[in-house]
Amino acid sequence: MALSLSSPAEVKSLFFTDSFKSNTPITAKFPGSFSMKRKDSGATVGRRVYCSAQAPPPAWPGRAVPEATRKTWEGPKPISIVGSTGSIGTQTLDIVAENPDKFRVVALAAGSNITLLVDQIKRFKPQLVSVRNEALVAELEEALNGVEQKPEIIPGEQGIIEVARHPDAVSVVTGIVGCAGLKPTVAAIEAGKDIALANKETLIAGGPFVLPLAKKHNIKILPADSEHSAIFQCIQGLPEGALRKIILTASGGSFRDWPVEKLKDVKVADALKHPNWSMGKKITVDSATLFNKGLEVIEAHYLFGADYDDIDIVIHAQSIIHSMIETQDSSVLAQLGWPDMRLPILYTLSWPDRVQCSEVTWPRLDLCKLGSLTFKAPDNVKYPSMNLAYAAGRAGGTMTGVLSAANEKAVELFIDEKISYLDIFKVVELTCEKHQNELVTSPSLEEIVHYDQWARKFAASLQSSSVLTPVSA
Repeated sequence: MALSLSSPAEVKSLFFTDSFKSNTPITAKFPGSFSMKRKDSGATVGRRVYCSAQAPPPAWPGRAVPEATRKTWEGPKPISIVGSTGSIGTQTLDIVAENPDKFRVVALAAGSNITLLVDQIKRFKPQLVSVRNEALVAELEEALNGVEQKPEIIPGEQGIIEVARHPDAVSVVTGIVGCAGLKPTVAAIEAGKDIALANKETLIAGGPFVLPLAKKHNIKILPADSEHSAIFQCIQGLPEGALRKIILTASGGSFRDWPVEKLKDVKVADALKHPNWSMGKKITVDSATLFNKGLEVIEAHYLFGADYDDIDIVIHAQSIIHSMIETQDSSVLAQLGWPDMRLPILYTLSWPDRVQCSEVTWPRLDLCKLGSLTFKAPDNVKYPSMNLAYAAGRAGGTMTGVLSAANEKAVELFIDEKISYLDIFKVVELTCEKHQNELVTSPSLEEIVHYDQWARKFAASLQSSSVLTPVSA
């Protein structure tokens, strides 16, 4: 038996035509349904069973209640950073540099940017560092000649795990990208560390495994993403059952003002022109397709225990309101501020306290100067990613990780000009459809990683598929 999944009330999936003519107003049509089948762990592959919308596992933060006896350190709060040379890591270190009386770094894990890592070691004096590429250890050691307080160096995946579970760390900032962030996050949870969560795959792919583990070890998962931080801040003090709806705001991306019929002509350069700010290529394309928001819907479901029917998306071009909640009595609470990722990162580190910030480096929001805020509903035809994300979310299990991995590979193919812009949606849908017979609703960590890798390979194989090749007019 199969279930047709829908969003927000009856999300049907997308069916893309194989042939598009130059005068066709839009290259995507929506007559079909995204039918989900599932495979329970241990069941025979391909077994068809009824797949009901799943309740989320026990979630943190839900209602945020700080514990009176939680603080267990003296002086500045000790933290580890996984992904120290990336965007999240460098912004976290900006916060530490400005607040040395509040935070100190005990361990850093980086990828391959040895020059930046050496600078970080000299400035923040961690006890332990890791580099993913073991071949770079000799270069790192040579660069540290003459440094008085040399850290211990552990390379590779094991080194990242050791940074995440460093015995002195109270909180771990997970800024590493992709499923590579799952194992160190799990290691940190098992070691009793609170998680300052910036790695999306932790919940999108790993939610069914990670959240029960977090509950078991009584740790806090604090969202560093601006939208989820906004929700987290808005629910502070809410009594149980008071949350009615989550409202995620989206900038609308590069094509928010484009007519739908022009999307078939999109070039890579067009997708990388974000109207509000400069970001990395992948997140900029995700903002254009609105896949970033679809993935945030899944994260919000896992983080806050909200049903998918109770999570909405609204286009807010100014990006000042970072997200909102509606309470049972119809009050709407919002968190506002200039777009600055350091603010949500700071709150994950300082919660439940608030750290006073310099007005020079942290400009205060002037609503009178801002003038006006606008909102509109997103166009499901322009942004078919929303339906795909809601459908995958309702399927649950390994499907959400497959959605995320397929999207990541599709965006890579688009940036490399191997597929068209609208092919991104087709690649993701076809990958999710292919995964239906293999869907595992309660996956192990190994199954989560396996299907992440499978989705990337399958998505890559579609670039030469006839279903992505338009028939000439």
